[in-house]
Amino acid sequence: MSTTPRFGESISEINNTDRQETIILGGGCFWCTEAVFLDIKGVERVVSGYAGGSADTANYEAVCTKGTDHVEVILVEFDPQVITRSEILEIFFAAHDPTTPNRQGNDVGPQYRSAVFYTNDEQKEATEKAMADLVPDLYGQQAVTELIPFTSFYPAEDYHQNYYNKVGDRNSYCTFVISPKVGKIRKKYSHRLKSRA
Repeated sequence: MSTTPRFGESISEINNTDRQETIILGGGCFWCTEAVFLDIKGVERVVSGYAGGSADTANYEAVCTKGTDHVEVILVEFDPQVITRSEILEIFFAAHDPTTPNRQGNDVGPQYRSAVFYTNDEQKEATEKAMADLVPDLYGQQAVTELIPFTSFYPAEDYHQNYYNKVGDRNSYCTFVISPKVGKIRKKYSHRLKSRA
């Protein structure tokens, strides 16, 4: 993608290259997953949005009704020569609980389910391996993560993009839910963080 997709547009085609790969991840509220991946070295773009539903468009109000079957997701564009897809998936599974169906903490509903929308066969294989090997080691249980071929992605409304960095602790959800999650990942993967100017 040459430009960042905006609300009202949709993406139905992904072209991965040696230096740019895209994966779509659902791990609960997209504010949380976006905040985690924006810090990671090799991640070039993160866009919050919706995927996996049957409707031909998506918006926050409709998805929150739980009637569209969309998942809150992030589109992660990364350089596989800087960070591998396996490392992306390791961080993803460490950042949310992939063993709880339709739930992340107090966020309950099908839009918060754990899901990976893969854009190539290598992502599918890497996800299957992580679900079989990594998740039981981390959580002592099997993953309930849905593994789905990518078909379409709908960017969320502009106010959802980069939400944690824009709002921070002015929002209690950020203070009590996102900040601890981001802090945990920053500590565990400090070697993977972008340099701060």
